[in-house]
Amino acid sequence: MAAPLVVYTAGVFDMFHIGHLNLLRSARGMGDRLIVAVSTDEVVESYKPGQLVMPYSHRFEIVSAIRYVDVCIPQKNRDKMDAWRKLKFDILAIGDDWFGRPDYVAYEAELAAVGVKVVYIPYTDRVSSTCLKAIVGSGAPGADERG
Repeated sequence: MAAPLVVYTAGVFDMFHIGHLNLLRSARGMGDRLIVAVSTDEVVESYKPGQLVMPYSHRFEIVSAIRYVDVCIPQKNRDKMDAWRKLKFDILAIGDDWFGRPDYVAYEAELAAVGVKVVYIPYTDRVSSTCLKAIVGSGAPGADERG
């Protein structure tokens, strides 16, 4: 019997929305087991200071409850090779908004060298936590009301 195909993804998952659900559903469909790393508050603050709406404990609990997620873990750094060394996943699934960014170009090469495939999942158009924060902060109508 073949070993299960393990898929890994990571993210902040602030203000959980349909784009997050689409990412997790798609990632789970790529293999037998989905491991999701939720960025800790410290990790997010290191590159997006003052941007979090929800604390790590809430974000972790929400992601853990999603039926597509087999294992939920904290993401204590953003280094995908470090994650691979610890978890030995077969596929890294990530939103296609990361495609072509220098760090992910490097990860693709490094991960390919150890047999890991990087798959970019189509970004859900017109929805992101950043967009939701702007709408909530401005009192503007929701994305579905903007036509």
